[in-house]
Amino acid sequence: MADNPTPDLDIPEAIQPEAKPRKKGVKRRIFLAGSALLVGGGIFGVWWTDSSVKAKAKALTVGPGEHGFQTWMKIAEDDTVTLFSPHIDFGQGSHTALGQMLADELDADWTRLKIEQAPADLSFANIALGKGFLPEIVGEAVAGLLPDAIIGMLVRSMPLMITGGSSAIRFTGEVGMRKTGAAVRAALIAEAADRLGVPADELTTADSKVTHAKSGRSLRYGELAAGAATRSLSSDPVLKTRDQWKLIGQPVPRRDIPAKVDGSAVYGIDFTLPDMRVATIASAPVRGGKLESVDEAPALAVKGVEKVVKLDDAVIVVAKGYWQAQKGLAALSPKFTDGGHAAVSTSAIYAAQEKLRKAGGEPDNQGGDGDVDAAFGAADAKVIEADYRVPFLHHAMMEPFALTGHFKDGTLHLWGGLQDPLSTRTKAAKAAGLDVDKVVFNPMIMGGGFGRRFPDLVEIIDQVAVLAKQVPYPVKLIWSREQDVRTGTYRPQSSAGLKASLKDGAITGWRSDYVQSGNAEGEVPFIYNIPATSRRHFAYQSNQIDGPWRSVNATQMGFYTESFMDELAAAAGEEPYRFRRKHLAPGSRHIAVLDEVAKRSNWDSPLPDGVGRGIAIVESFGTIVAEVIEVSLKDDGTPRILKAFAVVDCGTTVNPLNAEAQIMGGLIMGLSSAMGEQITLDKGAVMQSNFSDYPILKLADAPPQVDVHFIESGAKTGGIGEPGLPPASPALANAIAAASGKRIRNLPLVDQAKA
Repeated sequence: MADNPTPDLDIPEAIQPEAKPRKKGVKRRIFLAGSALLVGGGIFGVWWTDSSVKAKAKALTVGPGEHGFQTWMKIAEDDTVTLFSPHIDFGQGSHTALGQMLADELDADWTRLKIEQAPADLSFANIALGKGFLPEIVGEAVAGLLPDAIIGMLVRSMPLMITGGSSAIRFTGEVGMRKTGAAVRAALIAEAADRLGVPADELTTADSKVTHAKSGRSLRYGELAAGAATRSLSSDPVLKTRDQWKLIGQPVPRRDIPAKVDGSAVYGIDFTLPDMRVATIASAPVRGGKLESVDEAPALAVKGVEKVVKLDDAVIVVAKGYWQAQKGLAALSPKFTDGGHAAVSTSAIYAAQEKLRKAGGEPDNQGGDGDVDAAFGAADAKVIEADYRVPFLHHAMMEPFALTGHFKDGTLHLWGGLQDPLSTRTKAAKAAGLDVDKVVFNPMIMGGGFGRRFPDLVEIIDQVAVLAKQVPYPVKLIWSREQDVRTGTYRPQSSAGLKASLKDGAITGWRSDYVQSGNAEGEVPFIYNIPATSRRHFAYQSNQIDGPWRSVNATQMGFYTESFMDELAAAAGEEPYRFRRKHLAPGSRHIAVLDEVAKRSNWDSPLPDGVGRGIAIVESFGTIVAEVIEVSLKDDGTPRILKAFAVVDCGTTVNPLNAEAQIMGGLIMGLSSAMGEQITLDKGAVMQSNFSDYPILKLADAPPQVDVHFIESGAKTGGIGEPGLPPASPALANAIAAASGKRIRNLPLVDQAKA
């Protein structure tokens, strides 16, 4: 399908959908890379082989008295087990959960387990992610035919080492860490059996020891590691059953918290080197604009400023410290072009999207079953229609971008926090004109991410790669909060038209037509049983660069679908919970989750005048979450959130303590974005600049009571970092409608509530 499906629409040129390359999701990237891998030539060189990968990983991570296994882990002779996580820590707690999964299957002593960040090297490309995503692309049967060696070559060819998509636990944990732990445990038992001269089935393991109960003899893992490391590991080891778990399912305290509390944790913005310089930047205020001219003299006159670097679309000031650099930048008056985007505005984008949606053109992506038009045209059908809109959203990371670079002896060294270390190397190498093996990236913890720190959407990598080659010292480029807000890669501005038919209190047909950027990969599942459905996506691209935001498309689609379900319930004369329930599959996980949240929120209990409850249920990333929000209305018509309830089925909850925090954090972020967050454009430029005009939900406005409950269904493990967010905004909007009778169809809802 074409990137620009409707070139003949009467839309101002500056806001026409642009024929730009689409951003590829992880699944699409795997498919394309796999195709190239399987048909390309010369890719079976020594660099790609499993043996060379293991040797490289060992050289990078294994020291004297240590023995490596599967690149993921090593065991030292003092019994210390070290896990190397391919995922970056930005507060999601996955390092601890991955440690629990590995240690449980390994029967390792939890107090002797260390968790470290894996190096940004191809030998640590995340094969578990490839194995996790592959069945979703080619099906379980085909994926099962591919040997690990081929999948490994495929993943390294991409290269794949992302943190995102709620993939750490459900893929890296289940496919990587648990199987590695179980396989290594089996190797340790086999080694002990040979040394003790006893059958392997007479041996047991616990707390990093192999014990022969009959003789009372035991061997420590540290004693067995050298021999076990020479043994072949099973690619399909026997995993423990739920009743055998000791660590999985336990509320183990997170390993990363103490250093973050005492201040010893080092983020990218904290990082320092001897003789380091600090830089800051101002980019063209209109995305797509270019630097026309700038007089460097005023900046160079500021004490401490050493250099002004001009880029194609930005100007950088380098100084001995950040505040000198900021002062120097403030002294400049750069002139930028608007790139031909002066006609772009928030209202113009919505108008263009509506015209595109109603033009009758071919959708970019579509799904559904049954004859929707026939359902709508039935003589006894009651047809309901509603239009919805959501704005661009900023990721609002607490830590703005900061990346340090040092070009020395022909090699570019980088330090910072980004969500894909291997792609960071590739992008930096291209910008600096270097081979990839001449770039060393040192991944660091991040003060937030939410999809913003994926390298293909991060301009600071290119900026530092160019800057480091012009400065004879290490240099840290810091984006100010204003730079971060005004030049973000936002959640797409999106709009939708929904239409449904009702007969005898049931939905007979459903159509959702929505317009936003991209090709809508990873469509959120449509969970309701309706005879005829049609879901159509029309691609539209403004001058902004937009991309993944926490929960990706589920945040928009959840708001559209679950808000409209409430409208249909009202039109059918039914209450929202039971109306949803009768459109879900009998005996399904969805009904169990919905029933539980209704029970925990006392759904049927009476409420005081002016108080309303709203409900919503969304499945995303393999996890089902239902939420109920209870609100009253302030004198100015804005909501006061009183209570929030969330019920979650993610199959297995690895760490209930952290999972609760993740669901609660997602819920609060969803409420915050719905209440007042928005990025607006005028004359092509972003109007917001800081938290003063991009308001984040304050503690005083957060719900004083939040109840989170997990259903341990034993289903295939789902994600946990993102699924708590999507139900929050529709549940809140539905609660406002219950309290006031006013439907919220456009976000942020504060503006709508006041109107």
